[in-house]
Amino acid sequence: MVRLTGPSALRYEFCAVTDRGQVRANNEDSVAFHVPARLALLADGMGGYNAGEVAAAMATSLVGDELALWLAQWGEDAALSGVRRALAACIDSANRAILDASLSNAAYAGMGTTLVVAAFHDTHLTLAHIGDSRCYRLRGGVLQQITKDHSWLQEQIDAGFMTPQQAAVSGCRNLVTRALGVDVIAEPDINEFAVRPGDLFILCSDGLTDMVNDEDLASVARMPIALEDKAQQMVSLANALGGRDNVSVVLVQSAAA
Repeated sequence: MVRLTGPSALRYEFCAVTDRGQVRANNEDSVAFHVPARLALLADGMGGYNAGEVAAAMATSLVGDELALWLAQWGEDAALSGVRRALAACIDSANRAILDASLSNAAYAGMGTTLVVAAFHDTHLTLAHIGDSRCYRLRGGVLQQITKDHSWLQEQIDAGFMTPQQAAVSGCRNLVTRALGVDVIAEPDINEFAVRPGDLFILCSDGLTDMVNDEDLASVARMPIALEDKAQQMVSLANALGGRDNVSVVLVQSAAA
């Protein structure tokens, strides 16, 4: 648990929890945050034995370290457009590194990873994601998903072939349509959001959202408990409901400086 108080109009509190779950033999999720840079990251790897773990760790470390360095150099003088460009460049660089590793090492063949990156700059959030790991925002007690899954199911919903309720019980919930490390060109979505005091941001892998519905997630998010306890409650709930996958959560709480 770390708090950051700086020249920003807001201060940010970070917390991360990752767990193997109740079924998987190893944990292929990776979480990280860089406090001085106000940066949070989460990745959910996929591939052969241990390869997903490698891809996810590469994504969070490469993007996190490179972007944190850029943000440290520019500090409060960085424009939002510059943060957006830097984030896109860091993701592209990590994508190529993961793909190169996959192609050059037979043990890593076919590996890839989702990624969610949240970069907080004063009272703004620049959010990038690729794959089906998500970011939610709790504001005024209302939970809203602010990323859109890059998945086959989401495409079926968008095309009107399936309702969200039907998708929630589908057996094809883990088919992603975009990921890092699977093609020369990565296609993350990058968006900006205004941040208000009291906002809570939840970065999470599908090991959480496949087990815990939005209503129950919102109930935990609204609990008047410490941030680290809130994150642990989310992970524990997913495990209590079966924990079929690795479960990871990164929480970022904003408050008036």
